[in-house]
Amino acid sequence: MVTTTHTVMGGKVHLYKRGNGDHWHCYTFLKGKKYRKSTKEDSLSLAKEIADDWYITLRGKERAGVLKSGKSFAQAAEQFLKEYAIITEGQRSERWIEGYGIRLRLHILPFFDDLKLTEITAGKVQEYRVHRAQQKRVLTGQKPEDAKPPARSTIHDEIVTIRQVLKTALRHGWLTHLPDLSPPYKTQGKVVHRPWFSPAEYKTLYEATRA
Repeated sequence: MVTTTHTVMGGKVHLYKRGNGDHWHCYTFLKGKKYRKSTKEDSLSLAKEIADDWYITLRGKERAGVLKSGKSFAQAAEQFLKEYAIITEGQRSERWIEGYGIRLRLHILPFFDDLKLTEITAGKVQEYRVHRAQQKRVLTGQKPEDAKPPARSTIHDEIVTIRQVLKTALRHGWLTHLPDLSPPYKTQGKVVHRPWFSPAEYKTLYEATRA
């Protein structure tokens, strides 16, 4: 929910905050299409400067004919949350659904918000992994030097959320294919023991050991 708004560039660019979010976002229209960006600033004066520069850059790209069009990641995320809550009603708890919204609002959207869906590549998602792995959070009562980066499972859940958003875009025809979101340097997080062997596998095992 947007609670506070301001305008810059003679009213051509609007700044707003989402609900209880700390950062200012901005949007504008060019040739009837809406463009949005997170300024990643909680200071209104700094956010206005970033919004001014962003708008001037957009106009320059428009004149040069290199301005990318199409749905943004933020628009696909909004559509995903709306659909997921309705389709899974009664099948997923409210807390489960809220988890997707929280991950998007706190971490994913501030990173991908102003990007078009076609700009979400495997490389960009890897940049997100590195970005999150370098973030350290100081918990209440914790010393700064004891701060730790998010757990591997936390980042995994965020990548799952990104995949859900991109799948929504794919279903609506806003995206032609899904990028490879698998970790490029995958390591086994924990030892997983197989609960059983199939009869054919067991036969291969005992014959090999007997030999």
